[in-house]
Amino acid sequence: MDEFRERSERVTKWYQAVKRDLPWRNTRDPYRIWISEIMLQQTRVETVKAYYHRFLERFPTVQALACAPEQDVLKCWEGLGYYSRARNMQKAAVMVTTMLGGHFPQNAAALRKLPGIGEYTAGAVASIAYGEAIPAIDGNVKRVGARLFGIRTPIDAKESRTVLYSKIAAMLQMAEPGDLNQALMELGATLCTPRMPKCEACPLALLCDANAEGDADMLPVLQSKASPKAVDMAVCLITYGREILLLRRTERLLQGLYTFYLIEGETEENRITDALRDVGIQATYQGILGEARHIFTHRVWHMTMHHLVMAQPPNAAWLEANLALMATGVQVQALPIPTAMKAAKSAAITLLG
Repeated sequence: MDEFRERSERVTKWYQAVKRDLPWRNTRDPYRIWISEIMLQQTRVETVKAYYHRFLERFPTVQALACAPEQDVLKCWEGLGYYSRARNMQKAAVMVTTMLGGHFPQNAAALRKLPGIGEYTAGAVASIAYGEAIPAIDGNVKRVGARLFGIRTPIDAKESRTVLYSKIAAMLQMAEPGDLNQALMELGATLCTPRMPKCEACPLALLCDANAEGDADMLPVLQSKASPKAVDMAVCLITYGREILLLRRTERLLQGLYTFYLIEGETEENRITDALRDVGIQATYQGILGEARHIFTHRVWHMTMHHLVMAQPPNAAWLEANLALMATGVQVQALPIPTAMKAAKSAAITLLG
């Protein structure tokens, strides 16, 4: 047990001395901690800072988030990506407000019952806000743990996860849980980095298995992942006068956000106009405005932007049936449009003058 105590004390003392001054570290409010943890998933800290402040100005309480129109939440999230995070946050806020009297659950097991809260987020909120001695294992902590404890099997394999969890749990018995969990995350973010770890500056260097063996840069062992699927996507900028067609997505990918008319797998002019005609849009092809690329988790969109002009706008029934609208340039700026459409959005604003 002494080895766990020494590791806990060393890394916690280091953290308290050098930790970055991040806004979510100055609170024990579970709502604010939860917002930060969801935002930080697969997003850089520097990017999150500005979003965190803006989001809390717009939705200062869980009740405010629960009552807001979804479109407002998605617009405030615009640019962070992985929009299901925002939708699940609002679902969780509604549950907290309507079923739990506006109070967040005070342990990880209960937190995990809320939409969008997995094992890591539950552990982070419960340990930081409430002091529960439960691990919060993100990618940084996996890397630190694999090196510190010499885990040389794939880190996401069941046996590896079990070993890592049990060892982090043992360390948590020797320190303030919120500080220790954050200390391990901070260590992974600043010193125990994926490439060229700064072992000479690490507070755990003398207690680290990988440092002793000289293979820190080889750990953690990762399981191979399939490459994202490449998809050709025609992005149709269909205008009528100084308005452009936008549709609200119902598909899981980018659900609830507005995009231009998308046709998957088509690149040729005549096939695009035929596809549009089949759904009731009569438009004259004008030309290609440019190309763009966006990488999602499981697919890569190779986008070509096509400009088409309608002789007359769609009628109200068509727009309603397709969750669509003819938008002005001001509306294009105001509506929640995903980062994947950044180049197309810019081209649209230019077209609309």
